[in-house]
Amino acid sequence: MTASTIRRRRPQILWTLLALLAVGIAGFAVPPYLTGDTSLSKIPLNADVALHYLSIVIHAAPAGLALIIGPFQFHKRLRARYPKAHRIAGRVYMVSIVLAAAAALFAATVSISGFPVQVAFYLLSAAWLYSLYQGYRAIRRGDVQVHRVWMIRNYALTFAAVSLRLFLAIGLLVQQAVPTLSFNDLYTASVWASVLVNAVVAEYFIVHRMLVRRRRSAALNRPGGNAAALPAQ
Repeated sequence: MTASTIRRRRPQILWTLLALLAVGIAGFAVPPYLTGDTSLSKIPLNADVALHYLSIVIHAAPAGLALIIGPFQFHKRLRARYPKAHRIAGRVYMVSIVLAAAAALFAATVSISGFPVQVAFYLLSAAWLYSLYQGYRAIRRGDVQVHRVWMIRNYALTFAAVSLRLFLAIGLLVQQAVPTLSFNDLYTASVWASVLVNAVVAEYFIVHRMLVRRRRSAALNRPGGNAAALPAQ
């Protein structure tokens, strides 16, 4: 496979990786919370709050569904071929995020993982709902481009569920070399990293892929336009 072939196929390769990670993590993380067995919870439960476990369940189920739906909403061919399915899936995604974010806010409030983790989940939930609202507003007024920008930001926050587990797995490997690191420290760092790194990656993609591509297209469509003068990607 030549370098040019790899460049052409890169978007499809990245999409496939995104979809596999999303489906894989959803399939791994969500089912234990559908059993009703509190001993299977990966998150430390607050024994003084009976609804803590229920809030995690209400968060996990719709968040897992949104995680799976997301990649298929960004697939251009699927959007073009099945526009009605795209709209229906979008509504399911939106309801799922609202339910998951509301439950996450409650779970964060009663969490025993520490104040830094609570703050991270508060910020994540607020940004999750805000970006969803902006994406919904944009599509309601027919601004597809702005809608896509906000939904990229939103799904980056949804995908924090994947990044959190990847960062935590890396942290556990580091812990073997540095035993003084506690699990709580690793978990706190992983939560913050999953939010911040995903947000930065989303903005990079928006600026350097979507907006630059749009400028290139506009330059080519202008009389005498020359895309070669624009920054290479």
